[in-house]
Amino acid sequence: MEMYQEAARSIPVKGSYDVIVAGGGPAGVAAALGAARSGASTLIVEETNCFGGMITSGLMSHWTGGTDSLVMHEIQARCRRSPWECEVLDEENTLVINHEQAKLAIFDLLEGAGVKMRLHTRCCDVICAGEAVTGIVTESKSGREAWRCRVLIDCSGDGDLAVRAGAEFRVGREGDGKMQPVTLMFKIGGVDFDRAVFPGSFETLVDTPKGELQALARKLLPPPAGHVLLYRSTMRGEVTVNMTNLTDVDGSNADDLTRAEIVCHRQIPAIVAFLREYVPGYESCFWLKTAEVVGVRETRHFLTEYELTADDILEARRFPDLIATKNIFNFDIHNVEGAGLDANGVQKHFHSAGDYSIPYGCCVPQKVENLLLAGRSIGGSHKAHSNFRVMPICANIGLGAGVAAAVAVRNGTSVREVDLEAVHARLNAMGVTQD
Repeated sequence: MEMYQEAARSIPVKGSYDVIVAGGGPAGVAAALGAARSGASTLIVEETNCFGGMITSGLMSHWTGGTDSLVMHEIQARCRRSPWECEVLDEENTLVINHEQAKLAIFDLLEGAGVKMRLHTRCCDVICAGEAVTGIVTESKSGREAWRCRVLIDCSGDGDLAVRAGAEFRVGREGDGKMQPVTLMFKIGGVDFDRAVFPGSFETLVDTPKGELQALARKLLPPPAGHVLLYRSTMRGEVTVNMTNLTDVDGSNADDLTRAEIVCHRQIPAIVAFLREYVPGYESCFWLKTAEVVGVRETRHFLTEYELTADDILEARRFPDLIATKNIFNFDIHNVEGAGLDANGVQKHFHSAGDYSIPYGCCVPQKVENLLLAGRSIGGSHKAHSNFRVMPICANIGLGAGVAAAVAVRNGTSVREVDLEAVHARLNAMGVTQD
């Protein structure tokens, strides 16, 4: 490969913070709130035009699972405090997301906590002194800029800055590196809610006069699409669709992401035609809106002080160094080879001993200092990851990591040696219990 030697240049140091959060998805928003509310000066940096990640720009239909999440509750409460006149809010859709309302709610929460916000800005490098992170480098319309910090929390999903800092990782499934497929969420209008069906999992079978829907989708949709997942929105007649699908995509590779956007967009007309022909209540539906970013489920799993396992989840383990509690979901492993549920996945038939905790060690990389991970890139197996990667659990992880970062800064310790009793006390004061 031909190489170009970039000339050295001086860039301005734009600011200095106790904590910088890279990435403004569910984990990043919660991490920034946890740090700022615990007394740390905090900057959150996001490359899109809003915070929330899959909550907002990713057009995710609903908050998934039975997880009790403080940040989730705060966002939902703000959204429902001033509902739109056209919204239908009832007991059936308490976890459904109004994406535009959520954008405003998150802006308000971050501003209220005193978080410095920066949008339209990509985190592109780290500043290190030996093995310790001391800041980041960003690129935006304002040019290339540097930002100093005492702790960096990588909430980018793919651990982009952790990689640049030298943190070790593996990719995808153990053994072959296969990763869950990506999906481009979209919304449709014109659905007759009085007759419509809403299959919410791969294991939800719906018989119609023309056949069972999941079987029809596998037969008729362009592969690797081939399943039916439909979710009501807060607006009557609008449905969020989780049916585009592409395998063999590395979400940390720009060429793969480009291919994913093109292929998934091209799947949508065929999906809409399928819905109109075969799904009751969808005879007059039309393509309304597409997510701003393709949804990436899995890329890097970082090597951390502890790796969460499927058994930890099934046995509902409580760790002494826990920083996220009351997590519960299933093994939502999308088929790495095509449509539907992977052979190792379990959705509605999932059974465990109860909700589980996530230990702080999952957020601490084995080598790099002054760095924490939060969100789906923390240390965990492929199967465990399919459970903790969902938004409420990522938010719980982020909140705990943010509090830990602030406590470490306040006490003058490294994040690796943070006073966990103080972290737990602070989380308890916020309303996060260890029960």
